[in-house]
Amino acid sequence: MKICVLGSGYVGLVAGAGFADMGNDVICCDIDADKIASLRAGVLPIYEPGLEPLVQRNLKEGRLAFSTEIESAVSGTDVVFVAVGTPPGAAGDADLSQIFSAGAAIGRGLRGFTVIAIKSTVPVGTAETLSQVIGQQTREPFAVVSNPEFLKEGDAVNDFMKPDRVIVGTSDARARDVLRHLYAPFVRTSDRLLFMDNRSAELTKYAANTLLATRISFMNEMAGLCEKLGADIDLVRRGMGSDPRIGAKFLFPGPGYGGSCFPKDLRALTATARAAGASLEIAEAVHRVNQHQKQVVGEKIAAHFGGQPAGRRVAVWGLAFKAGTDDVRESPALALIDRLLAAGATVSAYDPAAARAAQQLYGQRIRIHASSYECIEGADALALMTEWHEFRRPNFERMRKLMAQPVLFDGRNLWEPEYVRALGFTYYGIGRR
Repeated sequence: MKICVLGSGYVGLVAGAGFADMGNDVICCDIDADKIASLRAGVLPIYEPGLEPLVQRNLKEGRLAFSTEIESAVSGTDVVFVAVGTPPGAAGDADLSQIFSAGAAIGRGLRGFTVIAIKSTVPVGTAETLSQVIGQQTREPFAVVSNPEFLKEGDAVNDFMKPDRVIVGTSDARARDVLRHLYAPFVRTSDRLLFMDNRSAELTKYAANTLLATRISFMNEMAGLCEKLGADIDLVRRGMGSDPRIGAKFLFPGPGYGGSCFPKDLRALTATARAAGASLEIAEAVHRVNQHQKQVVGEKIAAHFGGQPAGRRVAVWGLAFKAGTDDVRESPALALIDRLLAAGATVSAYDPAAARAAQQLYGQRIRIHASSYECIEGADALALMTEWHEFRRPNFERMRKLMAQPVLFDGRNLWEPEYVRALGFTYYGIGRR
């Protein structure tokens, strides 16, 4: 099939490379000429495990191409995927200007029946509005469907190639057949294609992310309660997760969630509810809990130093909002760094993938190091904020010798308290005795 993908960020680039790897002819479009030039050379603007070889292989085979010419790329395609950004607006609702701008360009380029599939996360009713925008530009036949993505940053390629479900919102039989054929190679072992109406598909994405965020915030509240009651959240988590009605996933407490999806989608869903005259009290509480949780590690550091972290040097391991990505958007590590700098502390930091992104944000206000051990040399404390594998079993003996004071703030509960305390460290976790 001939496919056009509008937007070459996380979603668009993974989708384009994934479809190309199944033998389709794919052209990915973006208005950023510099990004397109880099992609044509096989250089990716993002870090995502497994994506670079996937892109380079399909570029070499001629199945994947990149362009800034949207209208010509759209012409004659079977499916156009819309994967442009929907950043939060002033009121927390999704800014759909890029969606509708893309829609106008699609309309001008259409030739023959085309399925336009929205992969961007959009509010309920967007497919209907986009259909009107496209219809104002063309008389060619088309169908707009909702096809939300459920990719996890850090494992996006695997999620796309082996999806646990593919949701398609459409009432058009012809569009349904086109997408069933397109996704058939991805769901060969079982029927994981779920067809529904557009509005239900749009809401499903928001509802799923909000529920996952709710689990995280609930566990973070339980972790705070454990600290007050003398319980251990790790044991509580295991006990809860053994109940098959609950399951073990998304029960790990931490410094709060971040990234481009959960915070944005939660705000957009509550804004949608308010516009519809409804109230989502649980979702609003989840957001409040998360905003507080982002301050917890900073509060622990301040308390340890008697409320006066000024003049202290604090090392931060992990800057990305999660392991496996270079994405620092709404990262809890940034909230910690902001607090430390405001209090007069000195910050040194290390991250195996997100160092450049953080340096662009902070400039010379923090010092980014090339190695984790270099980062902690002379530090009065270390805060672990991202669960990269290399942080799971570091050389604690070496760490103790390098640090000015052996104080650990384990924001991800990666380390065993008894073990590191026996080595002479002062240890603070999240919800642990």
